[in-house]
Amino acid sequence: MASSTPGDRSGGQGSSVGELLKRIEEACEYVRERARDHGRHEPRVLPPTVGLVLGSGLGPFAERLGDALRIDFQDIPGMPAPRVSGHAGALWLGFVGEVPVACLQGRVHLYEGHELERVVFGVRVLARLGCHAVLLTNAAGGLRPTSEPGTLMLVTDHLNLTGRSPLTGPNDDALGPRFPDLTRAYDPGLRALAREAAAEVRVRLTEGVYAGMNGPQYETPAEITMLRMFGADAVGMSTVLEVIALRHMGVRTAAVSCITNFAAGTTPFVLDHAEVERTAIQARESFASLLSAWITRIGAAARAAAADEARR
Repeated sequence: MASSTPGDRSGGQGSSVGELLKRIEEACEYVRERARDHGRHEPRVLPPTVGLVLGSGLGPFAERLGDALRIDFQDIPGMPAPRVSGHAGALWLGFVGEVPVACLQGRVHLYEGHELERVVFGVRVLARLGCHAVLLTNAAGGLRPTSEPGTLMLVTDHLNLTGRSPLTGPNDDALGPRFPDLTRAYDPGLRALAREAAAEVRVRLTEGVYAGMNGPQYETPAEITMLRMFGADAVGMSTVLEVIALRHMGVRTAAVSCITNFAAGTTPFVLDHAEVERTAIQARESFASLLSAWITRIGAAARAAAADEARR
């Protein structure tokens, strides 16, 4: 069993090789034991097929999971808890249809003062639990006139403008390679399944490049102009570091942004987090429909791939 001392006690960036993996595995073992207690036998929800990260205002999707188990971040060894409105701070295990899912209801951010290692700890736990794919969601500011609040944008690529990487420091080869390739950071196959899911549930899904910034302040109009020149279509304060950590561990990733506001300088209105949350709430139903159909397709593809492998 994991250590009996729960909560936020992960180390800083500079951990020795092997220490990070040890902490991740300790967190995973705690989750596995809770799942065994929940199911009274080896739980069929583990390993999960799909991992999911729910951003600002999008957390209630976790409560729709079937046969669900909620574990608060503060109870999981090493798991840092968010301190931002709209991020509940819980890991859920459950099902979308017949697809086993592990879901982070909320995340932590650099701007909260967390070390890089802690910002990506949650998604590393999802990877170590055995997720075949991890889908990340976020609230973002739209940089294009066509990206009205409430628009859902499938991320095709990102700009890491945080100036940071969760891979800085000694590399543990047991987690991943020293120099991971991000050419297909946002998996083409997962994106194709997202398009199919959107068409099925009749949800409009745009596509674009996501720019990740440190925050917590919103960008200036000059910075928005710069981001447009760089080719960004949306801007936010999360996701990119998580994607880097997941790709380091060889996990397929994809992401969808809920455009919750026009970016600074594009309208005369003052930006505030409450408006971001309100728009995300309004988009919940379309987001939930998309996620459910998308996860169902990923599960079917994973079963087909396993069947093909078994026949070989």
